Amino acid sequence: MLRIPCSTYRLQLHKDFTFDDAAAIADYLRALGISHVYSSPYLQAAPGSTHGYDVVSHQMVNQELGGSEAHERFCTKLGEAGLGQVLDIVPNHMSLGKENRYWWDVLENGTSSRYASFFDIDWQPQEERLRDKVLVPILGDQYGRVLQSGGIKVTRRGNKFQVECSGQTLPAAPTSLPVILARAAEYAKSDTLSFLAASFGRLPQPEYVDRRTILARHRDKVVLYGLLERLGKEEAEIAGSIDQSVAELNGNMDGLDDFLNQQNYRLAYWKTADQQLSYRRFFDVNTLIGLRVEREYVFEETHALVIDWLKRGVIDGVRVDHPDGLRDPLEYMKRLRQHAPDAYVVGEKILEPGEFLRESWPIEGTSGYDFLNVAMGVLVAPEGMVELASVYGEFTGQSTEFPAIAHEKKIAVSQEALGSDVNRLTSLFVEICEANRDRRDYTQTEVRRAIREVAACYGVYRTYVVPEREEITEEDRRHIEEATECAKSQRQDIDGGLFDFMRDVLTMTVQGKQESEFVMRFQQFTGPVMAKGVEDTAFYCFNRLTGMNEVGSDPGRNGLSVAEFHAYCAKMQATHPATLTTLSTHDTKRSDDVRARMAVLSEIPGRFGSAVQRWSRMNSAFRTVKRGAAAMPDRNTEYLYYQTLIGAWPLPMDRAQAYMLKAVREAKQQTSWVANNREFEEALRMFIELTLNYAPFLRELQQFVGRVQDAGRVNSLTQTLLKCTAPGVPDLYQGGELWDLSLVDPDNRRPVDYALRKRLLCELKHMSVQDAATQVMLRADEGLPKMWTIHKALELRRERPECFGADAEYTPLEVDGDKHDHVIAYLRGEDVVTVAPRLTLKLGGAWKDTIVVLPKGKWRNRLTGGSVEGGVITMKLLLKDFPAALFVREGVRADENDA
Repeated sequence: MLRIPCSTYRLQLHKDFTFDDAAAIADYLRALGISHVYSSPYLQAAPGSTHGYDVVSHQMVNQELGGSEAHERFCTKLGEAGLGQVLDIVPNHMSLGKENRYWWDVLENGTSSRYASFFDIDWQPQEERLRDKVLVPILGDQYGRVLQSGGIKVTRRGNKFQVECSGQTLPAAPTSLPVILARAAEYAKSDTLSFLAASFGRLPQPEYVDRRTILARHRDKVVLYGLLERLGKEEAEIAGSIDQSVAELNGNMDGLDDFLNQQNYRLAYWKTADQQLSYRRFFDVNTLIGLRVEREYVFEETHALVIDWLKRGVIDGVRVDHPDGLRDPLEYMKRLRQHAPDAYVVGEKILEPGEFLRESWPIEGTSGYDFLNVAMGVLVAPEGMVELASVYGEFTGQSTEFPAIAHEKKIAVSQEALGSDVNRLTSLFVEICEANRDRRDYTQTEVRRAIREVAACYGVYRTYVVPEREEITEEDRRHIEEATECAKSQRQDIDGGLFDFMRDVLTMTVQGKQESEFVMRFQQFTGPVMAKGVEDTAFYCFNRLTGMNEVGSDPGRNGLSVAEFHAYCAKMQATHPATLTTLSTHDTKRSDDVRARMAVLSEIPGRFGSAVQRWSRMNSAFRTVKRGAAAMPDRNTEYLYYQTLIGAWPLPMDRAQAYMLKAVREAKQQTSWVANNREFEEALRMFIELTLNYAPFLRELQQFVGRVQDAGRVNSLTQTLLKCTAPGVPDLYQGGELWDLSLVDPDNRRPVDYALRKRLLCELKHMSVQDAATQVMLRADEGLPKMWTIHKALELRRERPECFGADAEYTPLEVDGDKHDHVIAYLRGEDVVTVAPRLTLKLGGAWKDTIVVLPKGKWRNRLTGGSVEGGVITMKLLLKDFPAALFVREGVRADENDA
């Protein structure tokens, strides 16, 4: 039987919040109403990792978190507290470095490594100088300059030899050692050392597919290193002779260059990575290399520990990170399900508006971004969003057409950060064209441009065509056809026949070995284009209402109606009733409470527009102006800054400056991570410092926040209650049970004050339900209304699981009256009703004749203790004591009475 959580609580584990720290809050989480801790990845990660996604070993628990002993204490404590556990796992990639023994072996042995087939490396790229080599772009300057300055040297540690440069260490290839050992043998007059030198040089160089020879080579290599170590211990002069040989090599630039050229890697300037990298990365992160987890032996080795935990009940489920990076996500999910048939499994699948998780995937749902965006969408006023577009355009003078901005940024990222991926696809497609005489005259340049254009035209992360199984859905076919038609219209300078041919390859109309490889790799490429081009760039450029700029969102849309929200929930109940429903994650650009407050701006676009114009005039003296150049910061950055202050106020200066610096670098308009515009960044830093010390501006800002704060809190309570009662499993991000005005990471990973939360929960538990509603609202500034809503909703889920499970229906309730569009009301199962308001600022509590029709029976409000009889109930009565209502039917149901 599937182990489905009642609710989850996300914890970010790192060296400053270890297993023991997490165990210390287990009882608190259980008392809050949580059923499962949802842990960030905790297999061994790179040293100092703050997130755990940079895994270096799948065989051990992260030592910085306390290792296996602390992990056992943590799991034992969860069991004692009655808590289960869901673990975030990372199948798509691993972190590079000497701590990763697979990668170290690949660098040492190249295509003859036992693990060469573990990674997604192109050993035969078009560029001949990189054949059978891995590009290692870590140098701070051109290779020759670094070599000339002595920045690269060979060192010896015991019987092993390494290359050191740029603060990193890499292994020397065994077959390159004769140049060192043969000279040392001459100095030491040692026939044995001379024999070892020759033996290292004679080691075979099998390809990674020749498994038997590779294993034999590894055995011989180990023996040779063992003999070298013994020789060094038995003959004292040997070590000195070897060190003398190494010193001579380091002093001979030509000799050292020749030695480095014999390695299985090519040291290079870090800037070469974007265009020449020969391995698939996680997006554009050079230090995270793609795994070939589709190979069964790779899956088995990298998942053995996690599967063992699932089988033994140490963990109840997993969240699969970035499944779209996998070559064949469906096959992966089926294999995982086969090994763990009872596990709760969700995937971090990013769904675009109108897209739903494939029902063929044998998992419970997504990690919740789709719900997050639906919840935000239903809280904004459509007509206000339209007016905000005018406000934004007038203030900044820039385009308010988000699709055009997104397309431009996708093209840019595929030209720059993802250039090496485009080059690999281009080489493949040129080969395909060469094999088709009607297509062989398309040039590399044309093909490269066409690939970039089609990828930029994709409206979703990726498709899931599998030529090996001749598997393609009509949905996939539609996405491909729409993308290629879009590309044809965008690039009329390119022969339309090339786009048609690419469509035919992607839809398997044209088939073959190379065609299949292109399809699979292209599908792994479109996700990074979307993620880096849209979410990590365009979302920082298009600032109409930045609360809408979340993963999987379309910030150019004008929100959702209540009917559309109901339709989404009905779809989820029918297809994925155990999907995660979340509002904040470690990756969200803003916390749920910041977005909730920002949504209020859509209700007062005119007032907001007047305010930013006035503030800009007020702060104009703080902008940096230089002759012949535009004032800094620019208007778009200034507009984002004012929104950020409104959403996250009170915001200390250090956090404001750190966030804005990250935002402008991500936008890549005035500065970037790889090309810092120091002048602009300093002007922005000073602008923030001066404005946050300017009393007249602060006074106006605080007054404005005061106008929207209460409505923002009502929005927060609404989306919190929806999260807890809509179809799915509610997920809380650490600390978010109180108001949390956090921004993008690392801001949202600040330490959580659990002592405060324990104290407040204890106080709530000692309040009578009848008095609590009034008391928590009087202490709203402490965040009690949010904690109260979460606690009571989760408590109810635990009591009435039948109202929230797979068999429980989702039924919109009848709402009528002048303000009916301000109400979200629905029935879960037979016995639970949610009533939540929206767009409340202008409403001002004036519900007039608005009513909700409750089913027959006696209904008690878990948030206030009050009760009503079913039938027509006014909204004024329903919400008189608390901003939202959560009813449960008491006693015998009406249908049982009738019977």
